[in-house]
Amino acid sequence: MNAPKTTSEAQRRREEGYREKALKMYPWVCGRCGREFSGKNLSQLTVHHRDHNHDNNPEDGSNWELLCLYCHDNEHSRYTDQQYFAEGSTASPQAPKTTYKAFGNLADLLKGKDGAG
Repeated sequence: MNAPKTTSEAQRRREEGYREKALKMYPWVCGRCGREFSGKNLSQLTVHHRDHNHDNNPEDGSNWELLCLYCHDNEHSRYTDQQYFAEGSTASPQAPKTTYKAFGNLADLLKGKDGAG
């Protein structure tokens, strides 16, 4: 086996190794939506690391699950959001509270209507 020339090539080789193992271990079905894969569309089935650590690749595949591209993207978006709004973050998960009161003056308007009529 030749040594990889670039970091991205090394990463690609590593991913191919655990992908091949995962495809032999698990049925070709997305673990979230249940979509089945075969032949031409098998490239749309990805290996997701449950703990989000791409270096954690146990031989028994316990850190992997097969997800379709869409569910995989959704999972990583959820993880990113969770990290962003995690405790100790400078960002607040709650929307800023509004100070505008749409019906704040309604009682005065109704009183004025009764007094005028």
